[in-house]
This record gives sequence, structure tokens and C-alpha cells, in this order.
Amino acid sequence: MADELVREVHPVSLTTQSHYRIKRRFWSFLERIFRVYTADGQLIMFVKHPVLKLREEFQVYADEARTRPLLLVKSRQVIAINFAYEVTDAQTGQVLGAVQKKGLKSIIRDKFIIFDAAGAEVGYAEEQGASLLRRFLPWLTSKHAIFVGGEQVAYIKQRFRFFTKEFDVDVQPSSLDPRFVLAVALLALIAEARREDRN
Repeated sequence: MADELVREVHPVSLTTQSHYRIKRRFWSFLERIFRVYTADGQLIMFVKHPVLKLREEFQVYADEARTRPLLLVKSRQVIAINFAYEVTDAQTGQVLGAVQKKGLKSIIRDKFIIFDAAGAEVGYAEEQGASLLRRFLPWLTSKHAIFVGGEQVAYIKQRFRFFTKEFDVDVQPSSLDPRFVLAVALLALIAEARREDRN
């Protein structure tokens, strides 16, 4: 796994980035590990997402050693159909926004409602393409799109790989903090991983 220990060279301004790559292992057992890279291969986000935890909460770090916390993602409920996750800046405690999964609608196609820091609904993230087929054939590649104010601001497309899950993320400028946009993308991919683990 030496190729996963990619450069952590210097702080990256996400406002200047438009392309990212997210990687995780194909199979996960007690935890799911996600790594987010810039287009030139620099690691900018590291997530060790717990599988067996009653209340979902995890940190997003800027480094694999987990010494530089970036974000805290925390579920507002322990049990619910429409789970809501609040995303905060791990250093300042400032709320960047919230994401609510539409539980029943997500049976066929994952959908998340996006709220800004003030709690106003501003957009949504939705699984694209042959979502129903992927419920039965999980090796089919997935696609997700994020919309804010009626405009698409991010597109997540899986690359076919045999032993890893790899996703290209293209981002457009929007009213949302780019860290929050990447957190929405991660939540969509975590929901997908959770579904695959059940199959």
C-alpha cells in the first residue's frame, strides 16, 4: 500500500482546486478509510470512518497521521429514517452546513438535501445513472452530482478498478465552503459503501 502514502507537501487552498480524487479499499470490515487527493496527487483529506458505532461521528483530517483535524461530521440522531449530518470546522467549531439523507427515496436512488450554515435549504446531492441496477450489481461504477441553487457544482464519477474504489470529483465555485462540498461527496460515498457492505 506504499502508493497510498502520497505526498503531504504543504497546505493546499481548496478555493484554487477544481479536481480531486477519492480512494478507498474495495472491501471494508471494522472501518472504512477514505483518502482525498488533489489533481497532482497531494493528500488533503483523510477519513477513518467507523462501521460499528451507534451514533455516527467522524473527523476529517488533513494528514494520514491524524494530527491536523479539518472537519467534524456528526449525525444529529441515533435512529432515524432521514439522517441529518452537521459539518463543522474542527478548529473553530463553526458550522459549515448540514446534509440530510432522504431515507425512503434513497432505496432506489440516494438523495441528500443540503443546508447552508444558517440552516436554509440550498441544494441537494443525488446518485445518477443506473442506480437501481447498482443495488443488485455493486461492481457497476457509480455517479453522483451536487446541485446548489439549481446549478451543478460538483460531479463524482467512479473509475473502474479491481482492488480499490476510486472516484474523480470535479468541483465548480459556489456559495458553499469547498471543504463542505467535499464532505457532502464523502457522505454520498459512505452511504454507497454502507449499502455495498450489507449486500
